[in-house]
Amino acid sequence: MESRYYPGVEADTIKLMTELRDLLDEDFEVQTMQVSATAVLQARKSSTLRDITGLSAALTIKITPETGGTRVEIGMQKWFDKAAVAAVALALSAGLLLALPALGAYWQYKLTEDAWKLIENHIARKAGGYVPPMPGRCGTCGAAATAGATYCSGCGANLRAGLSCAACGAVQKDANARFCNSCGKPLTS
Repeated sequence: MESRYYPGVEADTIKLMTELRDLLDEDFEVQTMQVSATAVLQARKSSTLRDITGLSAALTIKITPETGGTRVEIGMQKWFDKAAVAAVALALSAGLLLALPALGAYWQYKLTEDAWKLIENHIARKAGGYVPPMPGRCGTCGAAATAGATYCSGCGANLRAGLSCAACGAVQKDANARFCNSCGKPLTS
């Protein structure tokens, strides 16, 4: 499961779950439940043909209010079923049916990305715009960041955003940037 922590933002769980349900309701069988403080949404799309071809999709989204923020987790069904279907398709069709599991994997990726985009927009609206990570904390998982660390010891996220460029001293805004956002010089790791 991919997990993201939004420090300093208390999501409107009921509204967010409604927005997610609206995103998924048309094409998926959706159910929601409350487990302790965590709101859980499960969505699946399944049929005999989808199961046989490996195109069935399942998605679980968990929204948990935590002290000082909100944690959201999204998980898709395991991808190994796509690999198994691909192996069978390759053996039986000399590669002609190989596109089916690849298409299923793409649909699952797209669904996850659409859900994250909706969640990020909700969080940004609640925070009045962009939500920067709390100082000294990882913006992905919320773990305390070690001084001078380039990557989070809790989740491996790049912590380079906010560091200064060695060439011009500009503060970097993008953790994935390879070049300075001010002078264009390569960033050292």
